[in-house]
Parts: sequence; C-alpha cells; structure tokens
Amino acid sequence: MSDGNSLAPLRAPSVQRPLLGMTVLAVEDSRYASEALRLMCLRSGARIRRADCLASARRHLQVYRPSVAIIDLGLPDGSGLDLIADLDQARPRVGVILAISGDPAAEAAALDAGADGFLAKPVASLGAFQQAVLHHLPPDRCPTGPYSVSNEVIRPDPLAYRDDLDHVLSLLERVPEAPVLAYVAQFLDGVASSAGDGVLAEAAAGLTRQGIETGIARMRGLIAARLAERVAI
Repeated sequence: MSDGNSLAPLRAPSVQRPLLGMTVLAVEDSRYASEALRLMCLRSGARIRRADCLASARRHLQVYRPSVAIIDLGLPDGSGLDLIADLDQARPRVGVILAISGDPAAEAAALDAGADGFLAKPVASLGAFQQAVLHHLPPDRCPTGPYSVSNEVIRPDPLAYRDDLDHVLSLLERVPEAPVLAYVAQFLDGVASSAGDGVLAEAAAGLTRQGIETGIARMRGLIAARLAERVAI
C-alpha cells in the first residue's frame, strides 16, 4: 500500500492546512514527543502513524510509503541514522525525511545519512514544524499565495509525560546493563527537556557519570515523586 507519489497530497493543501492530504510516519519512542507531533500534524491537515522503534517502523514501511518520515535518532533497538540511510537509498524514495533529536550536535550525522532536514527537540512551534516540512517540498505541493507562519505553541497532554516516566521506571526496576542504562539516560534527558522538567533532565544527563546504583536510586525517587502527583508537569 502506498500514498502513490509520496509528495502528492490526496487533497490540495491550504493556508490553514498546509500539509493537507499527506501522511507522516513518526518514528519516535517517547509518548510525549509523539503527542506533540500528532497535534502538529492534526493542525496542519496531515495524517500520522507512529512507530516506537526501528522494527515497528520497518513493518509499517513494508505496507505503505508515507509522504514524510520523521525519525528520532535514539531508539530502543538501534540508531535512527540506519533507517534514514535506508530510506534515502530506497527507490522510490520517501518524499521528505527529517531527523529529530534532543542533541543538536547530531544534525551533521543525520544530514550525512541522507536526512533532508533536522528538528531539534523540543519541537513546540507549529510554524517551525510546518516550515521544516514545506521547505523540502516542491512548489506545486505547497499552499499557493502568501500566508502567515503560525506562532501557535503546541503543548502535549501531561499524561503522555507520565507514560514516559512509567516506561523509564519499568526499565529501572533492576540495575540495567550498560547499553540499556545509556538508552534510559538519553531517552529521559530528551523527554524531560521537552517537558520543561529541568531537574529531571539534569539528573538524567548525569546518570551515567555517577555511581550506577546511586544514580538509579536518585532517578527512581525523582520519577516516583512526579508520578505521585496528580499531574506530573
């Protein structure tokens, strides 16, 4: 199954819905970040499908070809760079491939792998999201005539953040092996930064630099305190 021409919308885009008719595949393991992308696609007129790991993304791509792929670089079963490279080399190619990461230094590697553009987390501006996609579309796939760039700020449901914290807590039930601990640190750093939780982001960034058991115990305590509140943020 395919969208046909991966850049061809099923309906013409409009000023209010500049991505109308397009399908976005978001390869993102964070529920909070995925919710932000879902809301941005909804506001822009695009449909969205989500994959939370490389394996799930590859299953999606066996069935259909999206108009746009947005790929997180730090995934639980590998690097998003590998998927970007595969999509860039595939023929027919996905129309627009964007990398997304909480590490701005990863932009060069993403572009080298074949990404058309890079989104730095947190992605909160609807206008910036729309422009990141539209910039890589041919003129006949963009809205015609002048239009203003939206200054709307997207705020995901805090419950999605709680889901991410629950996920991290489950991974820290026992002391994980080094690769899992490194994944937890980068995942939680990105999620907490996106949610504006500076204390937790700082603790996550230092998780692998301190005594493992001490760092994990502190992390469990911080997460448990947030989950005990009615709203985590």
